[in-house]
Amino acid sequence: MGENEASLPNTSLQGKKMAYQKVNADQRAPGHSQYLDNDDLQATALDLEWDMEKELEEPGFEQFQLDSAENQNLENPETADLNLDSIQPATSPKGRFQRLQEESDYVTRYTRSAPKSNPCNFCRLLKILCTAIILFILGILIGYYALKNCPSNATSSATLDLQLYQEILQTIQAEDIKKSFRNLVQLYKSEDDTEISKKIKTHWTSLGLEEVQFVNYSVLLHLAGPSASSVILGSSGQCFRPNGQPCSEEARTHNSQDLLYSYAAYSAKGTLEAEVIDVGYGNADDLKRIQKMKNTTNQIALLKLGKLPLLYKLSLLEKAGFGGVLLYIDPCDLPKTANLSHDTFMVSLNPGGDPSTPGYPSVDGSFRQNRSNLTSLLVQPISAFLAEKLISSPNSRTKNGVCSPLELPDNDERTVNMQVQTVTKFKTITNVVGYLKGLTSPDRYIIVGSHHHTAYGPYGQEWASSTAVITAFIRALMLRVKKGWRPDRTIVFCSWGGTAFGNIGSYEWGEDFKKVLQRNVVAYVSLHSPIRGNSSLHSIASPSLRQLVIEKNHFNCSRRAKCQETNVSSVQIQGDADYFINHLGVPTVQFAFEDIKALEGPSFLSEALFPKLATKIEEMDPFFNLHETITKLSGEVILQIANEPVLPFNALDVALEVQNSLKGDQPNTQLLALASRLRESAELFQSDEMRPANDPKERIPLRVRMLNDILQDMEKNFLVQQVPPGFYRNILYHLDEKTSQFSILLEAQERCKLLASNETLQEALSEVLKSINSAQVYFKAGLDVFESVLVGKN
Repeated sequence: MGENEASLPNTSLQGKKMAYQKVNADQRAPGHSQYLDNDDLQATALDLEWDMEKELEEPGFEQFQLDSAENQNLENPETADLNLDSIQPATSPKGRFQRLQEESDYVTRYTRSAPKSNPCNFCRLLKILCTAIILFILGILIGYYALKNCPSNATSSATLDLQLYQEILQTIQAEDIKKSFRNLVQLYKSEDDTEISKKIKTHWTSLGLEEVQFVNYSVLLHLAGPSASSVILGSSGQCFRPNGQPCSEEARTHNSQDLLYSYAAYSAKGTLEAEVIDVGYGNADDLKRIQKMKNTTNQIALLKLGKLPLLYKLSLLEKAGFGGVLLYIDPCDLPKTANLSHDTFMVSLNPGGDPSTPGYPSVDGSFRQNRSNLTSLLVQPISAFLAEKLISSPNSRTKNGVCSPLELPDNDERTVNMQVQTVTKFKTITNVVGYLKGLTSPDRYIIVGSHHHTAYGPYGQEWASSTAVITAFIRALMLRVKKGWRPDRTIVFCSWGGTAFGNIGSYEWGEDFKKVLQRNVVAYVSLHSPIRGNSSLHSIASPSLRQLVIEKNHFNCSRRAKCQETNVSSVQIQGDADYFINHLGVPTVQFAFEDIKALEGPSFLSEALFPKLATKIEEMDPFFNLHETITKLSGEVILQIANEPVLPFNALDVALEVQNSLKGDQPNTQLLALASRLRESAELFQSDEMRPANDPKERIPLRVRMLNDILQDMEKNFLVQQVPPGFYRNILYHLDEKTSQFSILLEAQERCKLLASNETLQEALSEVLKSINSAQVYFKAGLDVFESVLVGKN
């Protein structure tokens, strides 16, 4: 809506091989709008550079060529002998706008109508010649006087944009972020989040941000009980608190607040005495082995966190008949830099939003469902120290530098009595939302999200890190806005409440404004927990945004003496981006510093919220230089998405990601053939439609708006309706960085080990097929629409 467009040039399809051509387009001068309603008005000048010979000579170019065998497979998918080796890495050619030269037989499938030519008589040619001479003379005069008034070394529009971004980002200083962080951590002792929300709103308003609002929702929270839960050993009768300390009066008063936050929100509550069965990580293989040996009905599972989503593992345990779960993190899985064996933690069993209003917002008049617990299992997080006591493991488990995981022998029997004490209450959750209206496309939103402390949850400080980063960027941005500049698209800044209980604030806001967000949101930039370590920059991005993030990582690396390999992936992440990824299909990006050892360990350990671990932020980043880096990297991505005439998304990267996700021991020929056709359409779309959008001679507003609408919504094709608990509905995201296959296919294969039928696998294959076919139809329809517009213009 109100975006630039591009016309499509007549292309010459020649040569036997397919070649991509880079196009570099200078940006317009800041403050000038290229979004014009009248097609006859001149678009902002962009320089188009063609360099065919250089591109063909670039190393690595051959990996982006399609050989004739692959094209033959695409033409006859039902009889094709598809070779997985032909699938290319999930990265598109350098540059987002490629010029395509195809095989001669390709013309019959993707032809573009040529404009009609009319004969010209001598008089008409004479008129044109005279007009050209007059315009030439006028141009000389205008140029002469323009040169007198303008410096000869005029800066290009692209350089001006780059200078503008650097002016904004250079005002971000680590010392300012540090001061903001320290001011925020003083507020966590408030009885509710009202004081913190007011502080954030006041601060953002003072910086000049427009329309900063409170958005409140009354939601059902599952809170810690009046006293900590307990575990009693059946053999000795000893009573322990979740951290492993005896249940004495002295132990209850010592670190009592930490003990209260050692619970699973939305777990069932009560008391259960039963045998403890070690289920390891709770995957299908573990359960299949255990169920052959023991009766699991109403027993207590000793479960390790990690490797798979907690909600998924609990669903398997529930189906197996277990009555309770003691949840812990194996010390071998923890980073060696953190000694958390005696620490307790909190987890949430809420998949997202207010449990009493599933799928709809908690506004006045909404029907409230009675859902005080979301599972029939009694779930209690315990420390690794207590797990060792249950297993009767010796204190030293490290031999020759190798850590031995905790394990209860199958022939050992342990009986425990576990008591879970929690309460449910309706509380008000507050979101703080501020707007910076776009100049030319105010109905297109880039959402930037952080979260603030909710007093009913863990009292760590990582929320202050998140809030300090987003505030630092707002400060830098508004300094430039006060000088008269504005982004082209609207930037929405959100500080979410209720994140620890299942991203409640962001879910409720998303459900409340779902129709508007579905139509208008362009991207989501997450600032959730940006400092989790200090050794490695870890970037997570949707496939369509991966190339942009890699560019920013390389730029950041070039400014440092020590650079590590770029680490960009599309994996499931914790935080408030969840709703936007899984229910809106919005391209998402997140930068965060991690501990390398933590990245090497099992995934999903971040589901545990350690209050003590969060308080070490200043130890990990004493000078707040890492905070400054995250702010600048995120800020540059935000500015580029908010200002580029054509959204910096890559259609081809999405198709390549799909092909890579189909690699496996037993590839499905039908899926591979369909994925090849999707890639073909994405290649043509990226070449014939995205490239001309940056040619000032070919751009018209209607076509750029159409192009951006397609780019904005392309990931929505990969949202599926039914997924296992804890899995993303957006199948472009993987469970971890170690596997590249579609997560729902891997889970369905695992489920076949527990079930005699392969019905679950067939359903998963059908979901993937529908998604790929939807994307193929989507791109093909886009190409058809552009072709019809071109014909109408001729």
